[in-house]
Amino acid sequence: MKSITIKGSERESVGKVATKALRNAGAVPCVLYGGDQPVHFSAEEKAFKSLVYTPNAHTVVIDLGNGKSFNAVLQDIQVHPVSDKILHIDFFQIFEDKEITMEVPVKIVGKSKGVMAGGDLRLNNRKLKVRALPANLPDFVEADITPLDMGNKLYVTKVPSENFKIMHPDNTVICQVKISRAAMKAAQEAAKAAKAPAKGKKK
Repeated sequence: MKSITIKGSERESVGKVATKALRNAGAVPCVLYGGDQPVHFSAEEKAFKSLVYTPNAHTVVIDLGNGKSFNAVLQDIQVHPVSDKILHIDFFQIFEDKEITMEVPVKIVGKSKGVMAGGDLRLNNRKLKVRALPANLPDFVEADITPLDMGNKLYVTKVPSENFKIMHPDNTVICQVKISRAAMKAAQEAAKAAKAPAKGKKK
């Protein structure tokens, strides 16, 4: 999985006044959990652009200077309900020898027979939770829709998951091909035409 480096600085004060001052200065207050003790730090809001405003999944290297750096994943984010400005971010520290659970996007590949026949592809889950060692975390889960005919569903059990585990029940549907209105109408008209007597044919 690709990694993004975020340069920040440790916070000396974590009170409301200091936090408000950070935000007014264009910085985002953050906390790193998962280690011996929480690490409070801040970084410029623009430093999170490639991490937050993207459908892709990334691990993070938090560089606080003075030789202090931590490998982590984004755990939680708070944004302003009106302006969408980032208010606070929680990170979780990861270690090479410990498995971690995180969400990764689903990547659709192949051409479905059902879609080519006029069906509609419905994506039920755009992201899936996976668990693996940090080195084995995938950039995405690949879902091949080639075998799907009209009315078929693709379950999580049918996608490759080498070196990682998909943390969803076996009956979880990733996507499905539904019969479109146009295809349904065409089928109904064809059925009617098949039942109707041919013109000029004597009864």
